[in-house]
Amino acid sequence: MTHTFRPSVTVAAIIQRDDGRFLLIEEETSDGIRLNQPAGHLDPFESLEQAVIREAMEETAHEFVPEALVGMYISRYHSKSRGTDVTYLRFTFCGRPGRQYDQPLDEGILRTLWMTRDELAACQERHRSPIVLKCVDDYLAGKRTELDLLYTDHTVFDGGLSIKPDVT
Repeated sequence: MTHTFRPSVTVAAIIQRDDGRFLLIEEETSDGIRLNQPAGHLDPFESLEQAVIREAMEETAHEFVPEALVGMYISRYHSKSRGTDVTYLRFTFCGRPGRQYDQPLDEGILRTLWMTRDELAACQERHRSPIVLKCVDDYLAGKRTELDLLYTDHTVFDGGLSIKPDVT
């Protein structure tokens, strides 16, 4: 039996305030404290849009309203401390920040911070991934795709339990 390659699917949110600063998180990782966009894994039974809304809330306590897909990125990560290798397929969204809630942040998130693009570029050694700055630069370059490009079949939400009749 051959092994089928399966990258880990993640989502990320580009959230920019009117003053030009971007919402980032500072988090504990196996490689130390790192900066990232609000981001995380796609969970079972959810769409990509639902995942990025959930991750933004869990990691920043901010509502997030996705408006467009900035891009799809693939990157490989090697953890020196764990000796593991993972390939990530990241869907990065941009949108509006909503209300901020008074709630604890996800485990491992130390704090949120607002940074300019230049501040972010000045500390690339602290980025969780080499694509953190690439996503911001693509956003600033105006790269956008409408969300209707994404389609989530109903079988995702019901776990594939519903059976559609075979119409031939």
